[in-house]
Amino acid sequence: MNYPVWDVAFGTGLLIAIVSILHVFVSHFAVGGGLFLVLTERKALRQNDIGVLSWLRTHTRFFVLVTVVFGAISGVGIWFTIGLVHPSATSSLIHAYVWGWAIEWVFFFIEITAALLYFYGWDKLTPRLHLWYGWIYCIAAYGSLVIINGIITFMLTSGKWIQTHEFWAGFFNPTYFPSLALRTAIALALAGAYALVTASRLRDAALKARLVKWSVTWTLPPLAIMPALVWWYIRRIPPELWNSTRGAMPTASHGAVAAAVLAIGTFVLVLLTLVKPARLRLAYSLTIMLAALGTMGAFEFVREAIRKPFVIANYLYDNSLYATPSATDGGFSVEAVDRAGVLNTARWVQPPAPGKGADVAAGRQIFRVECQSCHTADAYRGMRQLLTARQWDRPALHAMLASLDLMHNGVMPPFAGTDTERDALSAYLATLYQAGAPPSDGQRLFQQNCATCHEAAPGDSAIVTIRALDAQTASDSLSSLPALFVRMPDLRLSEQQRIILVQWIKARFSEAAMTPRHSAAVYAAMR
Repeated sequence: MNYPVWDVAFGTGLLIAIVSILHVFVSHFAVGGGLFLVLTERKALRQNDIGVLSWLRTHTRFFVLVTVVFGAISGVGIWFTIGLVHPSATSSLIHAYVWGWAIEWVFFFIEITAALLYFYGWDKLTPRLHLWYGWIYCIAAYGSLVIINGIITFMLTSGKWIQTHEFWAGFFNPTYFPSLALRTAIALALAGAYALVTASRLRDAALKARLVKWSVTWTLPPLAIMPALVWWYIRRIPPELWNSTRGAMPTASHGAVAAAVLAIGTFVLVLLTLVKPARLRLAYSLTIMLAALGTMGAFEFVREAIRKPFVIANYLYDNSLYATPSATDGGFSVEAVDRAGVLNTARWVQPPAPGKGADVAAGRQIFRVECQSCHTADAYRGMRQLLTARQWDRPALHAMLASLDLMHNGVMPPFAGTDTERDALSAYLATLYQAGAPPSDGQRLFQQNCATCHEAAPGDSAIVTIRALDAQTASDSLSSLPALFVRMPDLRLSEQQRIILVQWIKARFSEAAMTPRHSAAVYAAMR
């Protein structure tokens, strides 16, 4: 379940994101850029355009350095990184798609070979044979995308693979075809964007203008159809996965807004190059590249965010615990760990010495095993900052840990382990923040005690329930939260705090926001 291989202090998720986004940005250029080279050479040969052919030789060198050299190194970097920080997911993907990976590696070998032959064959091969090497590269590069897309989308929408564990059931999953169409459009757009960089360095104004206009025709049409492809992609994602886009931690919705803004910005920047194509400067073309990189990064961020809390949808949690018992999980399912205990199940833990502070030491080990795949103590998604904002003491933490999978619309896996281990983890977490004065206003009370699971919105179940009752009854009902819903943590608010919280909710939300009949029905359902 946990492996003593790499303890990344600033956050494993952030490390994987940096390596992966850079590789993905280059790999999509590798797919679209190959087709750009072939069709541009073919067009130049038909028109006998010596200037374009000369530029294309230079662009090919740039293409090979970026895709074959940096792309290959960063691809190996992804395997190195995920193999160290998430061995369970890496092992699961290899075992489930071993033949898929083998086919992709064959495509990659052909891709590199064809790219090098194309690059070194400019002055040594006939135009016809040279173009054939280019076409071989295009087919192999797109074949790599076809295979990788199946595995990436499987991690988001595993489909019927969960029941059958059949290769094709997981490969052709619900988001496979919309993702393939979207990534194809991205690859074509990036081919033109990268070409603008090398074209911007030309001194021949007429040649630069021709190449800028040609490059723009590769970038604008794919960008224009992307909204439709994104809509198709979203429609194929199960609705429950979009829960993470709402509530107190709407990371996916923020990423989606950023992706949309950056995509529009990229479109506008590319469109403006047509105003004076002969005067395109390197700084401007690099700005376009940065906007495109931001768009790509935001898109990948959204895809990762909506997959939470899983690394493989409905199968493997981010912390390497399996969602359901399986013959292949080695006893590392949530159910098995609940029975045996996490410290007895994890293979590489340091048993705490008995005595004072043993519970905190044990809690630190549990944090490494179950939490550190997403959180750190002080850096990326640092718990110290989060807990200081919430001001949860040890009893509150113990109660909250029982409902982790309900928090933030289900973006965290459930706590797995015994009640004693849950208390040990709460003891460790309680050492990460400094207690402040207890909140004295309703908004802060709501943020610290309710906002992890509830929205401050008229339609939220907690708001509906409190508004349906008179102030005294609502206050009394909050004295025992598990009585309202068995999975709610047993937070002990004072009578004064309960009254302040109820008064704030009733004052903030108007009577028109929710009908009494609807409120009563929700309250009855919660009872």
